[in-house]
Amino acid sequence: MTTLEFNSRLIKMRGNLQSFAQHLTYNTEDAKDLLQDTYLKALSSRDKFAEFTNLGAWAYTIMKNTFINNYRKSVRENTAFYNMENIPLLNILTESQLPGPISEVAYKEINKDIDALEDEIKIPFRMHTEGYKYKEIAENLNLKIGTVKSRIFLARKKLMEILHDYQ
Repeated sequence: MTTLEFNSRLIKMRGNLQSFAQHLTYNTEDAKDLLQDTYLKALSSRDKFAEFTNLGAWAYTIMKNTFINNYRKSVRENTAFYNMENIPLLNILTESQLPGPISEVAYKEINKDIDALEDEIKIPFRMHTEGYKYKEIAENLNLKIGTVKSRIFLARKKLMEILHDYQ
């Protein structure tokens, strides 16, 4: 198969590949990015395509593997299970950093809600917000690192429910 035939057949599959990308991502922009990545990989790996085999299956496999690799990469980049920016006002470390009396009151309320948590999730959460790494918290509390991550996640989840008015 010539390069022109290969490219032509790949372009004809655009609609089906776009639908598959949409099914994988559930997001139009992400689907477009996935389709573009798939085309780029397919065109740059043309020499690996075995002639007289199913080009569609080959392209779908490239797309599926690209999606899986991107997903795994995003999971590795977000190993903390959460995004601190989604928890309002918890990024403030000390009262002295707060601008004004309203924020000081909010800071005290948030600390009161943190103190009301069970010790098993409050202590790892406090240590994490004080700058301890997961490994250090695990060693200090004689816990597994997964348990520490889970407890910090649970503390944040509970605080998000309690502090929903601050969002």
